[in-house]
Amino acid sequence: MNKHFDDSRYYLSRAAEHARLGLTESLEPLADRVRTYLGRDSDPEPESGRFDGVREDVTALEARATARARRALGSVRDRVTARRLLEATVDR
Repeated sequence: MNKHFDDSRYYLSRAAEHARLGLTESLEPLADRVRTYLGRDSDPEPESGRFDGVREDVTALEARATARARRALGSVRDRVTARRLLEATVDR
């Protein structure tokens, strides 16, 4: 018997959710008109949140790390080239 009550509660909650979605959809044009009449935006621009700030910080950090790695790699290449030239002149 308890199973039937659980099933009934489940279907009742689904029906309530669908009713809420239907009302929201059908009342949306009216809500837009009221917002326009009151001078409010219907879809305000989202504020840049913490996530956007962290994303910008990570992007900047990535760019700095890339530049630093390229400078280090260039320095190593220069030292290897200089070492090879030095060894080539010593062997002669």
